[in-house]
Amino acid sequence: MTKSSDDSSLHIAIVGTGSGAIAAAIMATEKGARVTIIEGGDVIGGTCVNIGCVPSKILIRGASIAHMQAHHNFAGIPFNAPSINRRQMVAQQQKTVEALRHTKYENIIEDNPDITLLRGMASFKDASTLIVKKNDGSGKEVFADRFLLAVGARPMIPAIDGLDNTPYWTSTEALIAENIPDHLVILGGSVVALELAQAFHHLGSKVTVMARSTLLSKEDSEIGDGLKAVFEGEGINIELHTVPNTIHHDGNAFTVSTEKGDVVCDQLLIATGRQSNADTLALENAGVETSNSSNILIDDHMRTNVKHIYAAGDCTNQPQYVYVAAAAGTRAAINMTAGDKALDLSTMPAVVFTDPQVATVGLDEQQAKNQGRVVESRKLGLENVPRALANMDTRGFIKLVAEKGSGQIVGCQVLAREGGEIIQTAALAIRNHMTIDELADQLFPYLTMVEGLKLTAQAFNKDIKQLSCCAG
Repeated sequence: MTKSSDDSSLHIAIVGTGSGAIAAAIMATEKGARVTIIEGGDVIGGTCVNIGCVPSKILIRGASIAHMQAHHNFAGIPFNAPSINRRQMVAQQQKTVEALRHTKYENIIEDNPDITLLRGMASFKDASTLIVKKNDGSGKEVFADRFLLAVGARPMIPAIDGLDNTPYWTSTEALIAENIPDHLVILGGSVVALELAQAFHHLGSKVTVMARSTLLSKEDSEIGDGLKAVFEGEGINIELHTVPNTIHHDGNAFTVSTEKGDVVCDQLLIATGRQSNADTLALENAGVETSNSSNILIDDHMRTNVKHIYAAGDCTNQPQYVYVAAAAGTRAAINMTAGDKALDLSTMPAVVFTDPQVATVGLDEQQAKNQGRVVESRKLGLENVPRALANMDTRGFIKLVAEKGSGQIVGCQVLAREGGEIIQTAALAIRNHMTIDELADQLFPYLTMVEGLKLTAQAFNKDIKQLSCCAG
């Protein structure tokens, strides 16, 4: 039940209006608090709905449809080279973004009498006071009993000689660009770089990816190796262990100079990671501790080192996923209103929306060994999964990691077209402490990709090639 606004009720100030902030605001008002939510930008909603998850997945889906018209493995269906109108794609994409922002963010703030929206850039005057500066230069002090910092992150721009003087893209510009580059060079080897690399390749660009180390270097090495093979098979140029020395733009083209030589392209995309926006908050005035990279340090209750100041989302040391931010925001609100709710990230699934998708949960083999666990694993190529055969697409694999002896599942890594739909089943298995034998004994519907999990579990004790097509 939402209580009416009352100056005597607990007052929570939330900086940011993204998923973590809105989730916290909703829960806080349900718990009887009044909320002041502060937005320093032009639009409500944060990264995900405006310049992240939503527009990128629309782009990726549209690009995939274009690519499949001329690249598929089915007999009797003629290939078609699509004529792509990027301007129309962007217009449709942004219409969807605006609708979701209005429904899921703006309306929630407007319709809740216990939430007050205040526009301006917030920073701490002291541990109990924020100063909110508006565009006209005027300021307002905000006092609160509790604070939640959910200011998100921004693209990290590497210090490369000449880069600042060029019209490079970040993901923000790439997602709304109405042109399709002839040759796009992308700096970065992680999620954003790889998703956009393949999307623009599918739209018709020649794409070169320059990665500082390997692809998805924080994941099991077989994931990056497998995805590299897929990308190169499609015609994407992958340059590993490559960092530009200088970058130059002559008014028409970029010249990216590396130790391997010069690469000339008509567009450059910087996707080398994201950095916390917490450096805008004058946290030193409140005594809030951060990491060397400006991430706000929090515990599993979203508490900072200052007892009445909490934080959530991409500005913290938590993983940068929108569903983590939303869960953190909800739990932070519970804890700010006298509750006790932790956020358990031990079975957090993660998906990279390439084709095939990368999906992971729990520990990979090396991570498990680093924790002193004795584990074993099985890796099942998708040529052993009937649905993949029916799809005429056997690129990728499913891998399960389990403790020796007990057989308890501790991790799963997937490279598969529908990897994101597979991984949640593995997450539930790990969360419920299932063993390999218990997973292998479950009923899975035949001719689904998720059946590959059962087959992988069976591979710990059986030769999969010797089983019937839907072996129980």
